[in-house]
Amino acid sequence: MTKTRLLLSVALLCAGWGLGVAAATTATTVLDIAPGVGVIGAGGAGISLISSAETLYYNPAGLASLPGISFTSFFSSYLGEANYSALALTFRNFGFGALLLNSGSIQGYDDEGQPTELLGYSSSAYIFAFGVDPSDLPFLPDLGMPMAFGAQLKAITAKIGDVGGSGFTLDLGFRMGLPLTGFSAVSDVAIAATAVNLFGAMSYDDISDDLAMDLRVGASARIVDMITVAADLYLAGAARFGVSYSPVPTLALRLGVMSGSGTSFTAGLGVNVQGFLVDYAYVGHTLGGSHRVSLTLDFSALDIGAFGRSLRRFLP
Repeated sequence: MTKTRLLLSVALLCAGWGLGVAAATTATTVLDIAPGVGVIGAGGAGISLISSAETLYYNPAGLASLPGISFTSFFSSYLGEANYSALALTFRNFGFGALLLNSGSIQGYDDEGQPTELLGYSSSAYIFAFGVDPSDLPFLPDLGMPMAFGAQLKAITAKIGDVGGSGFTLDLGFRMGLPLTGFSAVSDVAIAATAVNLFGAMSYDDISDDLAMDLRVGASARIVDMITVAADLYLAGAARFGVSYSPVPTLALRLGVMSGSGTSFTAGLGVNVQGFLVDYAYVGHTLGGSHRVSLTLDFSALDIGAFGRSLRRFLP
């Protein structure tokens, strides 16, 4: 069983799809693949960003800064062998999400390294998260700085062949804005940190595997109201860096780099029309690139009146 899981880790993660950094001695789940589309197109550096419903995937503290309701879903297929999808529904201060991974037949091996039958692999994670700005709590004094704290509970399942396992884990998050004076060209400066998989494990029929614990830090800034720069550092041994350029409010062009078990360059674009966002991301790696597409409904930015007027133009 250990040998089988290890080789599945190599097949799914070292291929570079998500550049996961889980060690071979820890459980391999859907959480080892970087989620999202908009953030992934800009290198996956999302710890300090506020990015509609995708904020849920990267830092629960960011939920305290969301302006309203947002829903996002995405899908990605890799070499026709594995499908990865997710959805998230967020409100100001809390949100729910699900990550789903399913692969086709992968060669299994026994503990002596001999090939066995072809095995299917699936994993899912169900997320509940919340974030709180202390200034919104009337019983706390004003701390003088815009900051937020958050927590995220994740229930996880995985199945390899006929063997299934389940577990749970907890993340904590922190985010703080840094007001700058005298730098009119730079705005929305923020720093953030997350503690991932603080406790919990995956339990199978005969063994229990820990989930890889990690501490991650990030920083971001917006320059001349058109360029967003973000960088994340994972103490487990990974880094993310990305740039997003928005020449007009309805369009975002993205580039980034992700490093972990390998190095991968990413690119993407996003189109925002009255709160309807379509994002595309490309992740390149040694075995060929993968593509992701998402649809996001940002109800806080949705102009219902304008949408109705546009719709009437096409109706008799």
